[in-house]
Amino acid sequence: MASVTLAAKNAPKAKRQAAAPRWMWTLPPVAGLALVFLYPLVLVAQQSFTPLEGGTSTQPYADVLADPAFREALGTTVWLAVGATVGCLVLGFALALVIAFVPFPGGKAVAKFIDVFLAFPSFLITLALLFIYGSVGMANGLWTDATGAATGPFQFLGTPWGVLLAEITYFTPFVMRPLLAAFSQIDTAQIEAASSLGAKAPRIIRQVILPEALPALAAGGSLVLIMCLNEFGIVLFTGAKGVTTLPMLVYSKAILESDYTAACVVAVVNVLISVGLYGLYRVVSRRAGA
Repeated sequence: MASVTLAAKNAPKAKRQAAAPRWMWTLPPVAGLALVFLYPLVLVAQQSFTPLEGGTSTQPYADVLADPAFREALGTTVWLAVGATVGCLVLGFALALVIAFVPFPGGKAVAKFIDVFLAFPSFLITLALLFIYGSVGMANGLWTDATGAATGPFQFLGTPWGVLLAEITYFTPFVMRPLLAAFSQIDTAQIEAASSLGAKAPRIIRQVILPEALPALAAGGSLVLIMCLNEFGIVLFTGAKGVTTLPMLVYSKAILESDYTAACVVAVVNVLISVGLYGLYRVVSRRAGA
């Protein structure tokens, strides 16, 4: 009888010993992630230190960083990303204000459409702009039909300003979404009280709405900045001549010039910039409660 009791007491202990530690269950997904995602990144980083003549060296980095084409691409990438981010913040804030605080028919449908818009591929928006403002688009067609001119006046899509317009058009909803969520948390009683005290709309926006929207603006702006730095489809589909960003430079080096080492160097630099900005985005998102 005593032996049976002792065996019953030891059974849970034996089960615990036989059971695998919980951390072991994380090994399969981590191994899969490393194989699918991290291993190709390691290969890219390794190739960036491999000169054409073989061996391992930091010379490819020195060559690429000293290349005027790289510096121009870096400058173009930064100013396009910053310009698009500022445009998205201004336009997104204005549109979100209208949707959240100005009653109009279909306002809820527009707010829901923004969620759907986030799933659209970037090249689709670019194609839509090309149909409207392209060299043979609707706007130029109407102009030539009305005036008999050989070409229309809308030729900006093939310039950096066309890329900027396409990026602002596509990425603005990424700012509006967190703003609408923030606006939904604002107590309308504060707005009504400020209005009853004689405050005009600009003052209400500046003193009541904007302070509540700042975290969402920061989070949305950080996300848009990261996405603009890595945007490839919009630049490619606009066909803007002379507009070379870092992703376009990677494509040019790898596909057109077959210089895979230089392409990997540019890719590593782009990844480092993106990871740094992503860390900033996470900090801002945590503070914003996103």
